[in-house]
Amino acid sequence: MTLKALSVGFFLSQVLAVPAPRVDADAIPFRIPPSAASSIPEAQSQLDGLASFAYGVTKSNLESGSERRRTNACTLSNLSVRREWSTFTVRQRKAYIDAVLCLQKLPAKTPSSIATGAKSRYDDFVATHVQQTLGIHHTGTFLAWHRYYVHEYDQALRNECSYKGDYPYWDWPLSAVIGMENHPIFDGSDTSLSGNGKPIPNQGDIVVRIADFPPVNLPSGTGGGCVTSGPFKDYVVNLGPAVLLLPGDKVEFRPNPLDHNPRCLKRDLTDTVIKKYANATAVVDLILRSKDIESFQTTMQGALGSDSVGVHGGGHFALGGDPGRDVFVSPGDPAFFLHHGMIDRVWWIWQSLDPKNRRNAIHGTGTFLNQPPSPNTTLDTLIDLGHAGGSVRPMRDLMSTTDGPFCYTYL
Repeated sequence: MTLKALSVGFFLSQVLAVPAPRVDADAIPFRIPPSAASSIPEAQSQLDGLASFAYGVTKSNLESGSERRRTNACTLSNLSVRREWSTFTVRQRKAYIDAVLCLQKLPAKTPSSIATGAKSRYDDFVATHVQQTLGIHHTGTFLAWHRYYVHEYDQALRNECSYKGDYPYWDWPLSAVIGMENHPIFDGSDTSLSGNGKPIPNQGDIVVRIADFPPVNLPSGTGGGCVTSGPFKDYVVNLGPAVLLLPGDKVEFRPNPLDHNPRCLKRDLTDTVIKKYANATAVVDLILRSKDIESFQTTMQGALGSDSVGVHGGGHFALGGDPGRDVFVSPGDPAFFLHHGMIDRVWWIWQSLDPKNRRNAIHGTGTFLNQPPSPNTTLDTLIDLGHAGGSVRPMRDLMSTTDGPFCYTYL
């Protein structure tokens, strides 16, 4: 074992193995920091405190029944927990991996007349995202749609593949400190979600272009080719590409991204991107600086014209590869669902700082950047995940992690 591996292992055992102390929002006053610390360790401490506070708010609300609009039977006794992958034991990681592999072997529910490329139950989720991408990014449904989407993925793992463990998320700030390939999600071991792709030298930059806004240039990573190790090295990506950004300001697409196009999973893990856009300071700044839902979700997705891809883009582009750099097909990388677990966690924290004004806060319309113009999203807007699963739900059912179909919190 190398010194590098030992040092990373020591860091994880000391910092991550023991959950951060929890704060009861009613019992222990918590002073919300006025701004994010520029020091990464200090910002990480702030983030831990904010997460603990949010946990306390969730617990207090369930104990008091203060969420009068709660429509389900969520209680402390049946509250499920979502945890960071690094805190999972070897057995827990393998149980989750086995469930994902199971989902990739089950037959698809999406008719071939809709998506000839949907060959597995897992592909149902990819196909749904491909179909709805332009209605769920830079729209009023972005956060709630993905909350419901990840939930239904979790339910499929449990109900169809007998998964019984906690749902995992990916802590981007940890990767920003120890490096993408050192994070247990991406270390390439048999308890990871597979590692980097085969190195391709001199790849050139990734250029992100949206409408007429100035482009954002991002460095490519240290991989680029097919993943070479871990449980998903033989996994076949069946759908896409739709708009796959390639090094050198190139784009790859197919006329119909729902057609069958089998290929390997590629990754291009990029430390520079995760360190710049999704470090602890960036996450805390997003939470504290955003005073309303418009600024929160805009900053999270990358304010157009700002030379930023936000924490949302930071995670996706730090993964890189195919389909990681394709906004339509990105769920084709199993790490997508842990990335969006963290997206949901950050939203949960932000909501918990002012539940009265933030629980049901919505901003935006039903189309990407309101093109073409469409009605504003409201609490009555219906969310339909198609063949991925779940019933059609109004937005009002999807605004709290302890309401509607949900009953979970984060540690």
